[in-house]
Formats: sequence, C-alpha cells, structure tokens
Amino acid sequence: MELPGLSLAVWMFFFCASVGGYPNGKVREACTSMIPCHGGSPQLSPEHTITVNGTQFKPRDNIEVSLSGPDFEGFFIQARDAEHLDGPAIGSFLLADRRLSQLLTCGRTKNSAVSQTSKIKKKHMKVYWIAPGDAPKHVQFLATVVKKYRTFWVKIPGPIVSQPDVLSPTTPLHATSEAVSTSYPVSSLSKPFSASGCGSVKFCLRNPSNCDPESASCFFLSFQKEESSVFIEMSGPSEGYLAFALSHDQWMGDDDAYLCINEDHRVHVSTARLMGRSRPLLDSESVLEDVSWRLVDGVLQCSFRRSIHLPAFKERFNLDASYYIFLADGEASEGGLIYKHHRQPLITDGLYNVTGPPQDIGGSRSPRLIKAHGALMFVAWITTVSIGVIVARFFKPVWAHSFLFGKEMWFQVHRMLMLTTVLLTSISFVLPFIYRGGWSQQAGFHPYLGCTVMALTIFQPLMAGFRPSHHAPRRQLFNWFHWSTGTTARILAVVTMFLGMDLPALDLPDAWDTYTMIGFVTWHVGIDVLLEIHSYCLIRKVEVIEDDRVQILQSLTSAEAEGHLFKQVVLTIYVCGNIVFLVAFLIAVNRI
Repeated sequence: MELPGLSLAVWMFFFCASVGGYPNGKVREACTSMIPCHGGSPQLSPEHTITVNGTQFKPRDNIEVSLSGPDFEGFFIQARDAEHLDGPAIGSFLLADRRLSQLLTCGRTKNSAVSQTSKIKKKHMKVYWIAPGDAPKHVQFLATVVKKYRTFWVKIPGPIVSQPDVLSPTTPLHATSEAVSTSYPVSSLSKPFSASGCGSVKFCLRNPSNCDPESASCFFLSFQKEESSVFIEMSGPSEGYLAFALSHDQWMGDDDAYLCINEDHRVHVSTARLMGRSRPLLDSESVLEDVSWRLVDGVLQCSFRRSIHLPAFKERFNLDASYYIFLADGEASEGGLIYKHHRQPLITDGLYNVTGPPQDIGGSRSPRLIKAHGALMFVAWITTVSIGVIVARFFKPVWAHSFLFGKEMWFQVHRMLMLTTVLLTSISFVLPFIYRGGWSQQAGFHPYLGCTVMALTIFQPLMAGFRPSHHAPRRQLFNWFHWSTGTTARILAVVTMFLGMDLPALDLPDAWDTYTMIGFVTWHVGIDVLLEIHSYCLIRKVEVIEDDRVQILQSLTSAEAEGHLFKQVVLTIYVCGNIVFLVAFLIAVNRI
C-alpha cells in the first residue's frame, strides 16, 4: 500500500521547517514519515535489504531483523501493519549492538523503533523484534537508510511476517521512495548567462561591478519579472555552492534563501530558511520551476523560475517587496552538505525591489562600519603614530629653537599627532561593537588584542598628563614607561591589523594584506635605522672634541642641528611613503 504523494509532501514540508539532520540518531520527530530532513529527494532504487529469520510469529515471539548493504551512516527501522503502512509502529525491539544502535519510542509504544547512535559507517545492523500481544495479522518491516547526507532511501520495504494460519497478502509493497519524491524537471544550460538587458529588462547584482558573467571571476545574480513569476539566474566561481538570500536587514537570520549545490558534479537547487547563523534548513518540497544548471571550468551556474507570491509557503517572501540581497559562496561535501562561507557574503548597500524598475547594481563584501573601522585604524597606526614617533625621536635638536603656541615645535607636532591617534582609535574602536551589537565570538584574537591596544592608547596620554619636570628624579622613570607603553601599543596594533585584515568582515585580497603590511613595517624600520645611523655618524664627529661632558653635549646638539636638512628630507620622504600605503589601503577597502 503506497502513501499518497500529497500527504507525504505536506509531512516533509512541515517537518523539515523545524528540524535539521540527525547525526546522533535522535529521530523521534520522523516517526511517522521516516523522512530525514536533509533536503533533496529520496533515491528510487534501494541498495540495501532487510532480512528476517522467520516468516511466521506468535505474540511474544522474537524475530531477528537484519539490515545490510553498501556503507551507510544512518538508519531507522520500524515494523508496521502490512495492510495499513500509514499506521503507527507495531511491537518493540531489542538491540544486538548498543554501540551502534539505540531504541526510540514512536507514538505510545516504547522501544518501537531503532536508529543509529553516530555517523560511523556500517554495512550490517541486526536487531530483534518482539511481537506484541495485539499484533495485526501481517507485519512488514520498513527501513530508512542514509548513505550520506543527501543520498538516502525512505521506507525500504522488508519482508512480511504473518501469524500462523493466516494467508500472506497478495499485493506486494513497492518501495515508497517514489511516493515521497519531490524532484522536479532539471535540464542543463547550453551556454553561460549574459549581462545583456541588465538595468533595462532585468534587475542585476554583479561583483565586481559591471563584470561579465562569462568571466571566471564574476559573481552574477539577475531577476527578470514575467507575468506572475520571476526568472532568476545565478552564477559565480565555486566548486561547492552558490546561494542568495532576501533579508529585511543586513544581518544573517530569518531570511529567504536559495542555494545551488554541487553534488558529485551535478547541481541541486533548493530553497532554505536561514535561522540565525546556523546551517540553513533545506526544504524538501520545492517551489521552483524550470530548473537548469551548468558546471564549466569551476564556474557554477543555475537558473529557475519562482512565483512572485506563494501564500501557501509562509517561509518564502513575496518578491514584490524591498529586501537586502545577500550573495554567498562556499564549500560543500560530496553528499551536498554545505559548510559556512569562508568570507563575508556580498551584501547590497540598501533595500531593493527585484520586481521594480530594472537596475544594475553592485554590492560590498564588507559593511561600511567595518570599512570605516579598518580605515581609521590604518590612518591612526600607520600614519599619525609613526610620524609622531619619528618626530619625537629624531627632531628635538632640529626644532629645538622653533616654537608653536608657546611650546617647542617638535613637542607640539608630536602631541597633536598622538592626540589625533587617540581620537581616531577611540572612534574606530566602537564601530565593530555597533555593527555586531556586542562582542564577536568569531573574530579570534583580533578583538582581544584590539582592546589591549585601546587600553594602552588611553593610558599613554593619561600618563603624559603627570609628566615630571625635566630635572625631576622620576623623569627618567617616566621616559622609560612612556617609551615602553608606546612601543608595546604600536607592536600590538600592527599584529592586530594583520589579524583583522583576514577576518571575513574585512577580507582584503590575500596578496595585498600580507605584502602591504610587510612593506610598511620594512619601510618604517628602514627609515628608523637610516636616522639612527645618521645620528650615530654625528656622535662620532663630536667625539674628537675634548673630553668634557658639557662641551660634548653642546657640540652634539650643534652637529645635529647642522644635519637638520637631511632629517627634514627623510621626514618628507617618510610622510609621502606613508600616504602611499594609506591610499593603497583605502583603494583596496573601497573595492571589497
């Protein structure tokens, strides 16, 4: 007896809306349908068989039930009334191997089903069925087998056992996989998508902007409104999956998602519901039509049609409203199990109605607040701090007799640059918290080091406010603390920026983020060493003067003042170099 396809489709939809896969075998929610909520459709030709050690039973008898076949990860076994297979489970089971199998309670009958305890691969499972006192005349064993995440068979029919002196049923039971199949016609695309019509007849999202979808580096998503439906095209470089989602905000969660997943060189297209930051729940029932796909040279392309309104499916958004659009890619396992995208999804800057006036837009893989955070930190710790340190370290003698607002010029320039650093760092520090709405648990050591740098940044000017006079006994101790705190902050800031540039929220091009930071560190150390060598050469010149400390110091000051032109030239070159690094960073940030 086959179950009606419509009933099974309804079961799959409502069940899968709330439950994911079951690697630990706790599948009580699947007692009725026996359908694993892995998305996709069951296979039609079973590879596994169920055998029993007898064909007749009496109440309280034990019957050995075996499930065998190629390697499988999960299973679910029940016994049911052979004449009413849509009824409840019959009887109870005993385990032969408690390491690999466990008992479950379906309905009101305790221990009426058996499932796996883990995803360890198995070839054979054996259990014992205990016939109840009120057993029906004929009992049939059914099994759902999961070979891998997206490859499974539902309700594989096993032998029918009967009570003595009862005729066996004459109508054989066919595999119910056909009954629950929710597959839809799929065809192959004959050629790549085209950007022709973007902005005129169809709404397009492209990254990089204005890229050609025939290019191996172009992420492309288009929506073309028809009478009561929308034809959607999606393509991009991916060996795993491509996905887009419609969202009411720029945060992942409570979104309407559509995925094209590469499963063993075939593409499965599915709708899904995004709940928070967890793995999307793939729908077993499809609302998509005219599905086509293409895999060529590492580029995944898929297209499908969807009705603008789907009142029967509350999880699907109406397509005539405005949403933020997400476009993501990532890896997938052989069985179609998808993994978290390794970089930030492409997100539109605003809300868009894909059925409204056609537009041709781009997006960003980095939110504006995170871009601002990175840019401000780079200005602060690559530009203002570095120049301020060079000025304080080497320009005291050069600007010793120049004053600005009543103070020595070197000191005023140094103080202005350092206070600017404190201001930029403080503003930048709060931006990620505003974006995330709190602390990020997925940013590794970056936020911890960032907080340390922020604390040192605040501590440094507070300590400077209590600076002793030049001749005070504690002045030397202050100088040491001031230098060590600033140096520690600068080193940690560079390390923090190295870590931050590889985070998904600010995923700069790999070659750029590594080589640019190494280039800056090399540039700064080189200028520092050059100025140190210059100062050393001046010291060697004054050592020929008579061995009088005061005279030597006076001569040293005079000699360094004579070399002020060289230092000013070096400082000018250094500032220009820092500006080059800053501009390169801002260009890179603007492109992501």
